Amino acid sequence: MRLTAGRRAAAALLVPLFAAALAGCGGDGHAATPAPHITPSATAPVTPAPSGTAAAAAMPASVPVRVTVPAAGVDTGPLLRLGLNGDGTIEVPSVAQADRIGWYEKGVTPGETGPAVLVGHFDTVNGPAVMRDVGKIKPGDTIDVARADGTRAVFAVTALEQVDKDAFPTEKVYGRTDRPELRLITCGGEITDGHRPDNVIVYAALVG
Repeated sequence: MRLTAGRRAAAALLVPLFAAALAGCGGDGHAATPAPHITPSATAPVTPAPSGTAAAAAMPASVPVRVTVPAAGVDTGPLLRLGLNGDGTIEVPSVAQADRIGWYEKGVTPGETGPAVLVGHFDTVNGPAVMRDVGKIKPGDTIDVARADGTRAVFAVTALEQVDKDAFPTEKVYGRTDRPELRLITCGGEITDGHRPDNVIVYAALVG
């Protein structure tokens, strides 16, 4: 997936390109997992909370340790801590860690003001991975992040977006926000040349 990393509190862009982030999605020699299809939208809303919910106040920094996404059958931890590779691209979970989600630790922690970023594989050469049911997530569903200080940051999904990796919406994902938000990113699209060509981005806002 092609993304751009953000500074803590998303004050500015940190590196020019998050390249081939989930290059392990799909692969030869294994039956392809049916790909999710989320309607592409260049203007997917990322700020409003779903109807009937209210925004929650920002929380102090605390490292995330577990993520639960009931709609997608995800309950995984401890979270991996992802930094930058030597070439300036963001680290991603390895194929051996396909059942786990990683948190980009150079950004904000989930619950702080700004866009916290989580990354997980949809599938790898070994088969389905932690985000294999991302297509079941819909606006209003919750993403629950347990934090090291014993608190929980509960986010409500505001939008999903499927984009070509070459047209990744960098500013929308990593740009400054005035409230705590979350981005959960995986792969999508039908396998081409051994890899999936799209990214699926789940946008969410803190509500509890």
